[in-house]
Amino acid sequence: MKRFLFFLLICIFAAPFNTAWGAEIKDSESATHGSDASMHRIVDSYAFPGFKVIQITLPVLSVYSYLLVSQGEALLVDPVRDVSFYLETAKKEGARIKGVYLTHSHADFIAGHTEMKKALNVPIYQSHKSGAGYPINAVDEKSSVNVGSATLKFLDTPGHTPDGQCCAVYSKENSDAPKLLFTGDVLFVGSVGRPDLLEGTVSAAWLAAAMYDSWTDKLSKLPDDVMIFPAHGAGSLCGANLSKEPKSTIGEEKKTNPYLKAKGKGEFIALVLQGLPEAPQYFQYNAKMNREGPPPVDWDAPLPKELEPSVELTDPDKHYVVDLRDARAYAEGHVPNSVNIAARGRLETWVGTMVPWGSNLILVGDADLLEEARHRLSRVGYKGDIITMESWKKAGSPIAMGNPITPRDLYALMRDGKAPLIVDVRLPAEWMALRIGTILNLPLDRLSTLSSKLDPEQPVVLVCNSAYRSSMAAGILERQGFKNARNLEGGSSAWIKADLPVYEGEKTAEAGLVPVEATVEGSAPLKAKNGDEAIPKAERTPKPVVPEEGC
Repeated sequence: MKRFLFFLLICIFAAPFNTAWGAEIKDSESATHGSDASMHRIVDSYAFPGFKVIQITLPVLSVYSYLLVSQGEALLVDPVRDVSFYLETAKKEGARIKGVYLTHSHADFIAGHTEMKKALNVPIYQSHKSGAGYPINAVDEKSSVNVGSATLKFLDTPGHTPDGQCCAVYSKENSDAPKLLFTGDVLFVGSVGRPDLLEGTVSAAWLAAAMYDSWTDKLSKLPDDVMIFPAHGAGSLCGANLSKEPKSTIGEEKKTNPYLKAKGKGEFIALVLQGLPEAPQYFQYNAKMNREGPPPVDWDAPLPKELEPSVELTDPDKHYVVDLRDARAYAEGHVPNSVNIAARGRLETWVGTMVPWGSNLILVGDADLLEEARHRLSRVGYKGDIITMESWKKAGSPIAMGNPITPRDLYALMRDGKAPLIVDVRLPAEWMALRIGTILNLPLDRLSTLSSKLDPEQPVVLVCNSAYRSSMAAGILERQGFKNARNLEGGSSAWIKADLPVYEGEKTAEAGLVPVEATVEGSAPLKAKNGDEAIPKAERTPKPVVPEEGC
């Protein structure tokens, strides 16, 4: 409960903080910037009497998929669209995949059910309420499926979606009590699935109420030692405040999951609905594709022919150009009005968030980046034409330059009262938790709309944790006609590494934050590690500027 209260209060209070924090900011965004974050990998294998479960993650989408293996047979649970890793893993296990099971109609990625059907001609097991537009083996609470010596039984658990199901797995030795539960997006470790991703079918409050009933009447009645394996972990937008732990138990969730401690259905609904981040616009289209049956993908197809360089490609009303390179390369020269969504991060989610569905998408990068991006974007249903910067430059086409500002140069301007408007494009909770001064918060996923508050003729500096999102923001503003949108080089991490002062929400001994007014009065001026006085005391009480709808 303390962690949950901290998250809620962090949107309200803030207090000054010195640079002892350290130079590395850990968040779910930067956690997926590693070289292997875009590839499937095994989290762990878990042994049970007569069977085992292999947990597989795709970090850039915060997805968990599973292979249930027993006596040479396997069932694949909640796969992503590119299924080769699952096939290779099953082969190494000496197991034949006999079917694929979807816990619900996914919205945040294209599922791999039809790809598995194409590859192995195996049945697709799915809820009788799914409304699938393709042949399925419909399962309900009277159904059972055997995989080797393991038996699977199903619980209808609406809440995240109307067709949400959980799958309980029993061993041959004990058919009375399940060993584990695949919970899909109904129950996460430390959280529950968000109920607001459906468009115009049923209300979020109705689904939240159904989720309360699913927990109270069904899941909470299971033995405390039943292990739970969810479809997502930390960083997923299918819920809020998900834990980094990959598994849990029913008993542990009873003790620690803040949502499950609600006193009654009304309080539960309020907890589930408040503070949810805005869902990316592509979710509704992925959900529709998954219900209808995603068309097969030719994963071995070569790259398409490059587009001919043309000034027309710089027209933001006709094209959406995405530069896949890193922020530094983008700043050194890019196609005018292109947006920097680097492949090293959550490419799939950010393209799906920023690029309107159906846009004339053009990808910019070298051959390796382009091949990687086209593969990864297939996971969320996007396709794009391609062009390389080499071709663009050889044709003598116009080049736009970025003009990043270093942390020390920006700090000097702030000290002298000459700084331009500084815009933090992180989520409100991130901004309130730690920021570099009195700056405006316009979250990146809503920047296109909220930028109407700004003057395109005035300079603006954009800030995030690592410069990944702020470089993207600079391109968004460039597309909207801003003349001088600059990126803070290295982001807040570089600012901290330079020993410059920041503000942080201050924790109390109990589990909350102390209001700024309770801590600033009488406290010594902030000092950077070099001994210089930071922003004067009179300026050290941040006045939060929260955009419409705030946090």
